[in-house]
This record gives sequence, C-alpha cells and structure tokens, in this order.
Amino acid sequence: MSHFEPPIHWNDHEDIAMKLYEKFGDDFGESKIYRIRFTDLLEWILQIPNFEGTKEQSTEGHLEMIQSQWVYEWRDNQK
Repeated sequence: MSHFEPPIHWNDHEDIAMKLYEKFGDDFGESKIYRIRFTDLLEWILQIPNFEGTKEQSTEGHLEMIQSQWVYEWRDNQK
C-alpha cells in the first residue's frame, strides 16, 4: 500500500533534510554535513524521489538552509 507523497520543492528545506537523513543516517554527523561540497549536495537533492526542483533553481541560500536543517535533523536523532 503506497501513500501519496506531495512533491518537494527547493523551499521545503526541512523535507529535503529529512530525506537526506533517511538516506545517509548517521554516516554524516554535524561536522561532516557542513563539509559537504555544494556540488555533491545538489546532486543528492536532485535524486530525491518526488523532488521537483531543477538544478537551475538552486541557490547557495537554499543549499545552506538544507545543510542547517540536515544538522538539526541529525541532532534530533542523537537523543
């Protein structure tokens, strides 16, 4: 039984961060997340199922927000 997942866009920083955390889990801790090259981060985001943004719509601001949210997501799961 599959449930419908709404499309994810660039402004959905928290949703993107959750998907990245689901994918990589604890392989990436806080310091490692902040050292990810934006080119790599961009590729991973574009591979997320239901992600409807394009590479052209990406901005450094979006990538920074996603990185921060990913760190929060990781921290929440360390308790």
